[in-house]
Amino acid sequence: MRLLLAIILPWLQFFTIGRPFAGTICLLLQLTIIGWVPAAIWSVFALSQYKTDQKIERALGSRG
Repeated sequence: MRLLLAIILPWLQFFTIGRPFAGTICLLLQLTIIGWVPAAIWSVFALSQYKTDQKIERALGSRG
């Protein structure tokens, strides 16, 4: 679901993963038609990093 959100409304996806400053910058970028594609790519990349960070936290949490 977040992947679809990252493509359609990239700025909103940043708010769902707790990065409001990046979401604001992404919204400014998305306001231009040309900026929509880089904003969507950036949002998908950030979502991928977020998921990786969550997996690392779960793995380290189970160790200790």
